[in-house]
Amino acid sequence: MVAISDAPGADQGEAPRGATAVGILVFVALMAAGYAYNVTFVQLGVTDLGRRLVGLDDAQVAGAMAMLAIVTAAVAVAVGVWMGRAGVGRDLVRMLRIATGVVAGQTLLTMLAPLVASEGAFLAWVLLTALALGVGVPVTFSLAVHLVPVRRRGLAAAGVTAIAYAFAPLGSGDWTIEPLARTFTVGMLPGTAALAALAWRDWPLVRAWSRQHERPAFGIGRYLRGSARVHADARGRLLAVLVLLFVVFFVDSLGFLRLVDTPFYVAETWRSASWGPRVAIAVAHVVAAFVGGTLYGALGERALLAWVLGAFVLVHLGYQFDAQLGLGDGRALGIPILYAVAVSLYTVVTFAVWADLSTPDTIGLHAALGVAASAWTATFLATALALRWAAAGVPFERHVALVNGVALPAFLVLLVVIVWPRPRAEAPA
Repeated sequence: MVAISDAPGADQGEAPRGATAVGILVFVALMAAGYAYNVTFVQLGVTDLGRRLVGLDDAQVAGAMAMLAIVTAAVAVAVGVWMGRAGVGRDLVRMLRIATGVVAGQTLLTMLAPLVASEGAFLAWVLLTALALGVGVPVTFSLAVHLVPVRRRGLAAAGVTAIAYAFAPLGSGDWTIEPLARTFTVGMLPGTAALAALAWRDWPLVRAWSRQHERPAFGIGRYLRGSARVHADARGRLLAVLVLLFVVFFVDSLGFLRLVDTPFYVAETWRSASWGPRVAIAVAHVVAAFVGGTLYGALGERALLAWVLGAFVLVHLGYQFDAQLGLGDGRALGIPILYAVAVSLYTVVTFAVWADLSTPDTIGLHAALGVAASAWTATFLATALALRWAAAGVPFERHVALVNGVALPAFLVLLVVIVWPRPRAEAPA
């Protein structure tokens, strides 16, 4: 068993006081901003850009989103492989500089988005966005092994989730490309400057962070600690998490994209003109995020994923019953709040689990596989499928029933996996 301590200086000499706490805050700020950008601006704003400003039909936008998914995944995996072979996962300063370039490129693309007016320009913009995402995912997620100790990863992931998801319902509620571009540009310009200052100036804090991955408290993931059997089964555990989170992201996106286009369900909730419903949803996100962060440290990955997928099954069953039986009037907050809880739970897992399945040499590839090849591919492919169903005239209740057709069998399979016995040695330390 590996002895673990995240006390500063425990392995590599004294670090500046508060180095670990500041590192966690930097990671949380960077990842929260990035996730809010990708979920809100890329997933929702790009759909609006293609439909409304460029004038493409749903099938054409769906094709662009599929291209976004495929290119993002391919670039991310290639970058992850390169990071492992070149030792980039152990070089914090190099990763910070790459991340600065990515954020600067995304800032420029964000500013240009409202000016896109032709199909060719739109496809070029989507391709460049995919390239930036593909490089950014493995690099930014790899910062966890330098900045966040293992025992604090649930809390850090909760902070990322709370900030990112509180932003969307508390914003204007206008998810069109122009206000989204203005909002994110205002935040990304100073963020890029701050990241550049960290990357190119010799700060004592950065020097301390650069050594932290050498300490077991940072560099050895939670699910890699323990017996030889744990290490032997690490690849199988990674594959299982990849598959299950693909299903979770696919189910979430396939359902939510149709909800967004159904005014009956969003006009008085996520897009309500009054603050009350939006504040309630934001609070649910925040509370659920920190509950999820606590559960992450206390439960194994099987139980965590069962909670997440089970919550989504309940959400979509609720919408299906409501649509088919006419139980609500669109203003009830019960199902939207449950939806917020489910989303926060799986997002916490997403931001913590890849580092906990990795070392500094494997985190780049694992994050690329988990976030880009699994999660983002599921998200954008589900977006493309939702758009195609909308173009084909699939009614809302049929759409939700199809989503449940994916979610329910997956949940039943997961229940079998949970109760299936495994050797005691597999339990994470």
